[in-house]
This record gives sequence, C-alpha cells and structure tokens, in this order.
Amino acid sequence: MDTATIARPAPPELPVRRGGRLTLLVTGLLALIAFGAAVHLTQGTANLDAMDVLRLVFGGGSDDTAAVVIESRLPRLLAALVVGVALGVAGAVLQSVARNIIASPDTLAVDAGAHLAIVAVAAFGISLPLLGAAGVAFVGGLGAAMLVLTLSGTGGTGIVRLVLAGTAIALAMIAMTHVLLLLFSEETRGLFAWGAGSLGQNGLSGVRTLGPVVAVALVLLIALSRRLDLVYLGDDHARSLGVHVGRIRFAAIILAVLLAASAVTLAGPIGFVGLAAPALVRLLTNAVPGLHRHAALIPVSAVMGVALLLGADVLLRAVIGSQGALEVSTGVVTTILGAIFLMVLARNIRVTGATSEPPAAGARGGVGTGRFRLILGVLVVVAVGAVAGSVLLGDTKLLMGDVLNWVTGQAGPIVTNVMENRAPRVVAALLAGASLALAGAVIQAVARNPLAEPGIIGVSGGAGLGAVTMITLVSGVGFWAQAGAAGIGAALAMMLVFTLAARGGFASERLVLIGFGVQAGTQALVTLLITLSDPWNETKALTWLGGSTYGRSFEHLVPMMLAVLVVVPLLIRARGELDLLSVDNETPRVLGVNVPRSRLLLLTCAVLLTGAAVAGIGVISFVGLVAPHAARAIVGRRHARALPVAALLGGILVCVADTIGRTVIAPSQLPAGLMTAIIGAPYFVWLLYRSRVRSA
Repeated sequence: MDTATIARPAPPELPVRRGGRLTLLVTGLLALIAFGAAVHLTQGTANLDAMDVLRLVFGGGSDDTAAVVIESRLPRLLAALVVGVALGVAGAVLQSVARNIIASPDTLAVDAGAHLAIVAVAAFGISLPLLGAAGVAFVGGLGAAMLVLTLSGTGGTGIVRLVLAGTAIALAMIAMTHVLLLLFSEETRGLFAWGAGSLGQNGLSGVRTLGPVVAVALVLLIALSRRLDLVYLGDDHARSLGVHVGRIRFAAIILAVLLAASAVTLAGPIGFVGLAAPALVRLLTNAVPGLHRHAALIPVSAVMGVALLLGADVLLRAVIGSQGALEVSTGVVTTILGAIFLMVLARNIRVTGATSEPPAAGARGGVGTGRFRLILGVLVVVAVGAVAGSVLLGDTKLLMGDVLNWVTGQAGPIVTNVMENRAPRVVAALLAGASLALAGAVIQAVARNPLAEPGIIGVSGGAGLGAVTMITLVSGVGFWAQAGAAGIGAALAMMLVFTLAARGGFASERLVLIGFGVQAGTQALVTLLITLSDPWNETKALTWLGGSTYGRSFEHLVPMMLAVLVVVPLLIRARGELDLLSVDNETPRVLGVNVPRSRLLLLTCAVLLTGAAVAGIGVISFVGLVAPHAARAIVGRRHARALPVAALLGGILVCVADTIGRTVIAPSQLPAGLMTAIIGAPYFVWLLYRSRVRSA
C-alpha cells in the first residue's frame, strides 16, 4: 500500500489518554495563536508597543491608538484567523474525500480557479459585492476541483496523478489569468499583487461578511464528521452502514470549496496552508489517539491553519520589518515554507516499489523506416511553413517578396526594421521549443515517468529564478551573465530534486512531488524578487513568467545554439542508453551500462537545454511534456526516432504559439509561454484521462 495516502485510523485507546493528549495539543496550539496574536498587534508601521495595546484593551489609550489597532491591525489579525480556519478545514476535508494526503486547495487547483473567476469578472467590468465575489470564486474553484478529482480519482492511489492533474489545470488557469491581466490591465489593476495572497484589509467589512460563511461551513462539516469517518474507511463499508457515499462526498467537496473560495476572496490565494496544516495534523494521529476522527481532525486542522498562517505573517514582519512587509505578500512566505514542507514530506514517505510506467506507455511499437522518413519529411515541411507564417504575420504583415528583398539586401527601411526585429524572435521560438522538447524527452526517459517535464519537476523554475536573481541584484547586467545564472539555477534545481528523490530507490512518485515543491518555491521566490525590486511593474513580471520572444536579438540565440550543438551529438550517441534507462535499472546494468554515470550525463544535457531556453525567452510550460509524448505516439518508443520528431514538434508548437500571441491582438502581444500553456493543457488533460481509463 502506498503510505503517501492517508494512514488508516489507529485502533481506539483508553479515553483518558485520548482526551489528555488531544487536549494538550489543542491547548498548545491555542497558546501559540494567542502569543502570535499579541505580537501581531504590536507589529506595524505606526509606533505602538505592547503597553499601548494593553491600555487600549483595558479601556485606556488615545484615539490615535484605537484608530490604528481597530482599522488596520485588528482586521489583519481577524483575516488571518478566518483564512487560517478556512484553509485548514478545506485541506483536511479534501484530503479525506480524495483519500490522499497531498490533496489541498493548491494541488486541486481550487485557488487558481477561484483567482481566474475573480479576474475574469473584473476584466469585463462587472462590479460585485463581497458575497457576490465569493460566489464567483466558489464557482471557479468548484469547477477546477471537480475536474482534477475526475482526472485523478478518489481511491487514494493516484497521488502522482492528482499532483500532475492539479498542476496542469492550475498552470492553464494561471496562464489564462495572466492573459486577462495583460489584456485588461486597467480593469484588473492591483489583482496581480493580490494574486500572491495578502492579509491586508480595509476595515472589518470583509471579515464581517465572510466570517459567518466560514463558520456555517465549519459547523456543517463537523456535523458530517461521523459520515466522513465511514466514507474514508471505504465506500463499501460506508454503504453497508447506510451512508450515501456520493452525496456525502459531494457535500463535503462543496463545503470545502466554499471555504477555500471565501479565503481567496478575503485575502487572495494563500499558498500551501491548506496542504501543510491538515497534513501536519494527520502526521500526529499516531501520537495523539482520537485525532484521526473527523470530529477532532477538522477543528484541530482549523487551529493548525491559523497557527501556521499567523506565524508566517508574524515571522515576515519580524524579519523584513513592517514597512517591507507592505510590499511582500504573506502568501509568498507560506508558499515557500509550504514547498519546503512538501519536499520534506515527499522525501520521507514510503512509496510503492512497483516499477513506474515507462515513458513510452501507450505509444505504438514503432513504424517502418519508410514511414518514419515520410513523417519526418512532413514535419520538416510543417516546420518550414510555421517559420514562414511566423515571419510574415504580426503587427505588420509582410509578403514573401519583402522577405526575399531583405535577404538580398534590397528591402526598404520599414521592411528592414520589421525583419531585424522579427527574424531573431522566430528563430528563438524554434530553438527554444526544440530545446525544451529534447530536455523533456530525456527527463521522461531517466525518470521513467511519461508525465514529467522540465517545468513540472522544477528545472524551468530554477532557471527562471537564477535569471531573475541576476537581473534584480546586478544593475545593468548583460545577457551572458543572465544566461549563465539561468543555467546555474536550472542545475541547482535539478540537483536538489534528484538528490532528494534518490532516497529509497529514486521512485517516480517522490520525484514528481519534490519537483512540484521546487517549482512552487521557485515561483514564489521569483514573485518575491520582482515585488521587492519593482513592485509596480506588473507587465515585467507577467512577461518574464509567461515566456516571451519580445526584444530578442541574434545575440540571445547563441546560448541555445551552443546548447543544441553540444547536446544533440551526445544524445545521438546515447540514444540506445535512453531506450534502456526508460525500462528499468536492472536491464541497462546487465547490458553493461554505467547507470549513475549515464543518468548524470543525460540530466546535465537536459539542464543545459532548459537553462539556455529559459535564458533565451523565459519560462515556457508544457512543451517538454507534450512534444515528447506526441512523438512517441507517432513514431514509437525508440529514441533514435522519437528525439528528432519531438524536437520538430516542440519547435513548431512554440513557433505557432508565438505567432498567435503576436497576431491575435496586434499591435499588443501575448507571451508565447502563456499560449503554449493554454494550447498544451487540454492535451495534457486528455493524457491524464486516458491514463486513468487504461489503469481502470
């Protein structure tokens, strides 16, 4: 059994021990919250200390002190209480419904769906009251959660599928959110910073409105606690005792999503509290008898959520000061801490020893030489067509004659200016797509996971963090320094993921979970750096995080060209080793392959390709997943054939996405990475659905 799923309830013990330990745990958490609340009220830009707050509590103090505490600090504190309760309970219930300790508003894309719904309403100029906004967030979050649970299942064994499905849906929804933020910048002003999650409030109106909603949902879930106990023990067992499993599960999901939507409406998406709080409580169930029952699990998860969120906010203000905390969202801190928690959790869980599904699963056995050459020729023609269309289309339309005149040096100044700006962008898109596709194919083979790719396992995030760090910390940094930093970031992320995943036999499940944590943590750090360095330039943040070819010159193409020239011969030579490594560890050893050395060499190739691509055009999602998988489906498992087909498909995908982004709203532009996410997510969802159907 996969113990990454929730542990089964422990046998009942003596009531005295159960009550004593549980009471001690709750008392300790409440004392921690009380201490954090007291410290929280003394933190702020106004010069108020603990004695000023105490005088106000006992009826003294000045009007200025009362105004600061009641209008600023108390609303923030109460928001932390309401949001912490909502996320802690929502995570606990979703974990029980999915029978999966990794389930949460983050991994089920509830936060991303709620954020997208709120931004979409704002983009179209619809003004709603607070409860109306909460209703919109609820609809968006519910749709995302139901889609993810449909793809991953609720049997407790789909831990990797749940994370991958949630990540894919969240990436697509985040991409659509960023598109709306770019297209409707005036209507959605301020929603990008809010999207990182902030406890700042304008008075008590938000808490007064949504606090009762959270309280009612909490009471209803506690009323369902006995039935949730039975449902968690097993569907057949619950049905034999007269429980309507479908209705209870649906009601629990509705209430959990309502809690998460209320939290998003009040404070924006606060990352990982809904995962870490109930997961920590579940880890204590063996030490605290009785905690496994939902009548105790739900309220204790609520208290734990408050403790984590309030602690993160107090820690943030203590470390960077109250003035700095105005610029840094609490959600960034919780995401970083939660990502660390997830990596530690994934590193220490036991997973099934079964061999992972090879990356060629579901692909055809292969095609004949003649058919392969025909497919390759067709793809080359399509790639040439995509390049030609990308060169001709954009804010200024060109003709083939204009391009020929430019090549021969006979074009006029307008055509020359357009081509000098457009040609490097087209080549950059082609090279970046090919590089990411090759990197994805290598990672999928080495990890033996058909759904792994540089973005999902954190390599792209590490490269992006390295580049943004260099840009942020070094004024006027050159492109080569930026490219080097991206490569170093990708290498460090890869080393971290694969070092942590190596414990216990390099299991595919552990690799995906740790990679998900690294990706989330690097994205939060990128947001933190951009917020601290240039908090008002949302376009800069969105363009970089979305991956764009804008402003590329031929100088920016050199790292990708060098990476391709160095790596492609190595991959050609190692094509047979890739075939063997994608099967298992024993087969290549029996045939004389040095598995650790080959794995290190191939992963280094993937890092070089990913780092060069990110340095060239930013973070691009889904290309490293979609292209290799489609290539195997077309030409079979052999990497001698799948690699060139994947490279062509990746180049075509990014080239087409870049062309669409430059054309559909010309003269404005959409980053290519956002378009690849929107295009690639449906295909990824279909892969997950087909994988689940095949497993069933």
